[in-house]
Amino acid sequence: MKNSLSRLLIALGFFSAVYPGQPTLASEPPTIDLMSFALGTLPVSISSGDADLRIVMEQAIAAIDGNARGYVATPKPGLTTDIVEITYSLPALTRFERFAIPNVTETPSPYQTFFKKIAVLGSAVSADGPFVLLGQGELEVHEDSGQFTELTLSDNQPEVLWVRLRLQDGIDVQKDKSFFEFSELIANGTQRDQEFSDRYSGVWKGRGVKLELAQNGATVTGCYDGNSTLSGTVQGSVLRALGADSAGIPSQFILIAAENGSIQGLRSTNGAPFRQYDGDQSDKAPACLEQEPPKLGCGSIVHGIGFDFDSDVIRPTSRIIIADLYDGLLQDGGKGIQIIGHSSSEGEEDYNRDLSQRRSQSVVSALVALGIDPTQISATGHGEDEPIASNDDEAGRSLNRRVEVQCAG
Repeated sequence: MKNSLSRLLIALGFFSAVYPGQPTLASEPPTIDLMSFALGTLPVSISSGDADLRIVMEQAIAAIDGNARGYVATPKPGLTTDIVEITYSLPALTRFERFAIPNVTETPSPYQTFFKKIAVLGSAVSADGPFVLLGQGELEVHEDSGQFTELTLSDNQPEVLWVRLRLQDGIDVQKDKSFFEFSELIANGTQRDQEFSDRYSGVWKGRGVKLELAQNGATVTGCYDGNSTLSGTVQGSVLRALGADSAGIPSQFILIAAENGSIQGLRSTNGAPFRQYDGDQSDKAPACLEQEPPKLGCGSIVHGIGFDFDSDVIRPTSRIIIADLYDGLLQDGGKGIQIIGHSSSEGEEDYNRDLSQRRSQSVVSALVALGIDPTQISATGHGEDEPIASNDDEAGRSLNRRVEVQCAG
């Protein structure tokens, strides 16, 4: 396997339940990690009781960013009796079948230790509960990379809309107060289709955030940092967008517009790691948006076309994007249309290229069914060969999974 692939396999569930020193391959195919910010899971609250551990949304997102690396979850040291609780909202009702923690390692320092006691709770009522226990476990240090610890599931798993991650105690506590580390909460199961979000029109401002967006169906265009432009597509509740400034320096965005009008997200600029990108909605009028409504068509990069897992079957929730793309291609009068499929880097290169080919062909078939001339459109798959973002976390991987539309004239 590739050097970086083992970490990605952990996040996607390629390995079965393991204990230190005994990684094994699963007999079941991998499934999607539903506790992922890039798929619409959003941190809504953080609590550490009376302890001042200085945990903020950056640490909450790190637990669901699709990267199994360890990180310091408590910026200030705490006691083993302190309880950290992070509550997340899910984009749709979800029933979990598995929870696991990867990459349980101890930093060689008497002042740092990995969290030991893990519990996952769920609620279908509100972010305030009531909550029921979904899974729990105690962690031990993994001897090798590519391992994780399965949590024990409770019986009769309910469908939930909110998840609470509870963390306490440390594996190797050597001081009265310690910095506590964590890696990632992996969660697999079944999730209902997300409702389509139409909240991406407006102006948002925040620390390091100056953002204007206009939405037309599944298509969004806008500007950021004053005069840099972006464009993207909405899939369910999530907007994935690409931008560039006047010097051509690129940025990538994963954004979720909340019901209260705020926007929460991640941004990567010029290949740097994704960082928190949150803002509150402003009542100021847009200053840099173009007057023409955004549309898909020739030259578009489309992120919102969803497929069944490990399949070329287009999900019904993508009908809005397919219809928007069809309308835009008709307006463009495009001829010699080429639909190019791209993938992220999980799995083998040849398989990814074949899957991207089959998925782009499915898009072609859907457009032909709507009325595109079949002699003027073709499909090709480039697999993982042309990434536009890092494959080290789910934010970047979700941007690399895309369809590009090119027209001859």
